[in-house]
Amino acid sequence: MASQNMDPAAAAASSAAALKGSESGSSAARGSMSGDKGISAFPESDNLFKWIGTIDGAQGTVYEGLRYRLSLDFPAGYPYQAPRVRFVTPCFHPNVDDQGAICLDILKDKWSALYDVRSILLSVQSLLGEPNNDSPLNTAAAELWENQDGKFGVSIEETQRKLVTSPSESCFLFQLEKLSCKT
Repeated sequence: MASQNMDPAAAAASSAAALKGSESGSSAARGSMSGDKGISAFPESDNLFKWIGTIDGAQGTVYEGLRYRLSLDFPAGYPYQAPRVRFVTPCFHPNVDDQGAICLDILKDKWSALYDVRSILLSVQSLLGEPNNDSPLNTAAAELWENQDGKFGVSIEETQRKLVTSPSESCFLFQLEKLSCKT
C-alpha cells in the first residue's frame, strides 16, 4: 500500500524507468522485434510514454499487404497498467471502432505486467486475421466477417482506396504493394 502514497513525480519517474528498462531504449526495442516480420515500434519523440508502432497484415488474410500505424500511450502506472493502443491508420475490422480503439482482452482485463511492446503488436496483428466477433466494436464489420461472402475484403479495399486517393500522411501509413501514393 506504500505505492498509493507515492509522489506522482516519483511514480512517473519509476514508470519511465520501467518502460525504458522493459524496452531497453528505442534501438534495443526495435532490435528485439527485428526477428518478427511485420512489426516495429519506437518512441514518438523524446517522450518514452508515447510510441508509434506499425504492423503488417498477416499473410493469408484479407489484410495481407497492408501496413497499419498504431499509437501506444503508456500510463504513469506502466507496466502494471496497460498502455492505450489505437489504430492511427483507419482499419475496417470487427474489433476496431471508427476512432481506432481496439477491443483486445490483453489491453483490458487480461493485462499483465509481463507484456511488452512486441507482445502487444503481435497480439494486434493476430487479431486482424482472427477477430473476436463475440465483442465487436464495429458491428457492420462483424456481420460482413461472419458472412464471408467477399464483401469484407471489398470494404477493406474501399477504405484503402479512399486513403490512397486523398493526398495525406495516410498514404504513407496505409500501403498496398500494388498501389503507390502520389502527392
